[in-house]
Amino acid sequence: MTEVEALPFSRDADHYMERLELLLDVSRRVAATATLDEVLETLVDMVAQATGAERATLFLNDARTGELYSRVVFGDYRREIRVLNSSGVIGDVFQAGTGRIVHDAYADERFDRSVDERTGYVTRSMLCAPVRTVNGEVIGVVQALNRKEGRYSQDDLALLEAMATQAAIALQSTQLVERIEESRVQERQFLDVVSEVSSEIHLGALLRKIMGVVTRMLNAERSTLFLNEEKTGELWSEVGEGLGAQQIRLPNTTGIAGSVFTSGETINIPHAYADLRFNPAFDRRTGFFTRSILCVPVVNKDGKRIGVTQVLNKRGGPFTSEDESRLKAFTAQVSIALENAKLFADVQNMKNYNESMLQSMSNGVITLDGDERVITCNAAGLRIFRIDSSSVLGRTAAEWLGAANTWVLDKVRRVEEKQESEVVVDGVLQIGGERVSVNLTVVPLVSGEDEKLGTMLLVEDISREKRIKSTMARYMDPALADRLLAEGEEILGGQSALATVLFSDIRSFTSLTEELGAQGTVSLLNEYFTLMVDCIQSESGMLDKFIGDAIMATFGIPLPHDDDEDRAVKAAVAMMRELATWNRRRLENGLKPVDIGIGLNTDTVVSGNIGSPKRMDFTVIGDGVNLASRLESACKQYGAHILVSENTYKRLKGTYRSREADRVIVKGKTEPSVLYEVLDYHTEGSFPNIAEVLSLFKLGQEHYRRGVFDRARSAFEQALKLHPGDALSQLYVERCRRLMRHPPGESWSGVWRLSEK
Repeated sequence: MTEVEALPFSRDADHYMERLELLLDVSRRVAATATLDEVLETLVDMVAQATGAERATLFLNDARTGELYSRVVFGDYRREIRVLNSSGVIGDVFQAGTGRIVHDAYADERFDRSVDERTGYVTRSMLCAPVRTVNGEVIGVVQALNRKEGRYSQDDLALLEAMATQAAIALQSTQLVERIEESRVQERQFLDVVSEVSSEIHLGALLRKIMGVVTRMLNAERSTLFLNEEKTGELWSEVGEGLGAQQIRLPNTTGIAGSVFTSGETINIPHAYADLRFNPAFDRRTGFFTRSILCVPVVNKDGKRIGVTQVLNKRGGPFTSEDESRLKAFTAQVSIALENAKLFADVQNMKNYNESMLQSMSNGVITLDGDERVITCNAAGLRIFRIDSSSVLGRTAAEWLGAANTWVLDKVRRVEEKQESEVVVDGVLQIGGERVSVNLTVVPLVSGEDEKLGTMLLVEDISREKRIKSTMARYMDPALADRLLAEGEEILGGQSALATVLFSDIRSFTSLTEELGAQGTVSLLNEYFTLMVDCIQSESGMLDKFIGDAIMATFGIPLPHDDDEDRAVKAAVAMMRELATWNRRRLENGLKPVDIGIGLNTDTVVSGNIGSPKRMDFTVIGDGVNLASRLESACKQYGAHILVSENTYKRLKGTYRSREADRVIVKGKTEPSVLYEVLDYHTEGSFPNIAEVLSLFKLGQEHYRRGVFDRARSAFEQALKLHPGDALSQLYVERCRRLMRHPPGESWSGVWRLSEK
């Protein structure tokens, strides 16, 4: 046998030299690369060209997670593809350390078809070889898919194995360099974030920073830091990264978080639903799917457990021991900052509570020191005496009250002398040339050591008209307050009336608040509410209440009109137009636009002054209110901005550009309702070809109601071509496809059941 005949690739010497040159070229080109991404890209290109394949992929083994991973780089964006190193054809090659030729992928039981189903690519044939080092260790798998001409041969497999072996050294070295660089970057980032987090004193901001850092640091989907409250025996959190700002409370002895807190031991669960300690009820409530959990105790410098940190769903696999170590180190570093922030928060909360209590009181509260100088005056006191804080704080009582009100100063001095409270009922103050009837109480102020500190004045304005206006202005529009003064308080009793209820809500408000922070959120809401309430009140609507970022308003209560339904629709259209103008200004200033949904329903509701003797609220209740709220929520499902009920739509006197959105059975109801989408606020730019789209949409709905889903889908798809952004047409296309795959049968009535409120 000659030397050429013994070659592994071919018995042809020229062919051998070509392939030898190819392997040398692999070494040269790989040696010229600087990073692992460049090595992978170079090898994939060379493998595809050398084997005549449509595609090639190189997978490397991640021993920490037991996965094979490959990378795809698009500019600055890098995506990793990961699979278990024991699944599929490549997993078989990796475990066995032997190359494979698969001529018919779909006939091979090892082949995973789901990858093709997700990508739309059709795999016909495969050529796979292990990537083996000179020491015989398998560090990955290289594969070529779909030979363009002919079938893969053993000669192709030998070439692929040789190319993989030739590149193994470079792959190992670049992997090592990348890991060293990752560790270096992680350590630098760790020091930076610890320094940044430790400088924050406000507890809410600190929690947000910590959760943001933990989520990014461990490449997870969500994280929550629970602090222990000793008084109640609860673990609580004000922030859940990815969930939005909310307060969560649970006993510090239950659940995974409670188990970690009581035991002080870390819990790392790679598969949550396979662990009996995991309670899936929270997932069912939120719609979130928990895969993996890492939970560690937070311990202060004295070794006392003050809380736990819980991280959910690491991207790319379960949490590792390295993740545990990094999280423990991080929480140990920030525990001092947490305790300082918590102490600051307790002090600040007490201060804010006292100040808020004073400012929220309808009675004036003024405190004087031992020299009779004004130390504090709440908002009600400033309002009653018609002064501002700059003109009263620091002044003596004699200067502030004036000669006309010396009787008050006499009471103050008697209380200072006797250290007993004095009460005056229906006294008269001379304020700005006006007589104001008040009840006055003067109370001595003493310290815990019985040291005299001064006096406190409590002033109640008992002028009837002012009292009613002040009370009503807190929660009613001016028209209602005026009518109350004219007709008396009987209007506040329970009444049944036909009214149109409007609900609106900001979309993705949680993400906005996380980006803006507390002050930015308040500023945005104040500006937004001002615009929206003006639209409502310009149509004689009554603002019922703000519910977080939501607005509830009524039309027809307390003052009914013949066209309250039209007024409500016009208000909703005006809100959308005003929102569009506001969003253009926000975009010009580099701010994110705000999106909302609006629901309208007309029904008989009960209105009245509802609450307790200490706090009343004029509002409306009833099923009609609930349906309006559900319509606003349904806007998200239908991609709509204004949805009105059948009750409202049939009562409209005006003509509005609209369409029937659906016939549904809402949650909690048994009879179907018809929903309509109002489109009057749209322009040609925001809804192109609207007339043609509505015509095609109506045709599609007619076929849809009759159960002719193929024709319905065709009509909806034509509508989408005219306006690709029409979310409602897209929803019906998807419904038709689903119903074509799973026909509903003869019972089909065209009615859809809403599963969400």
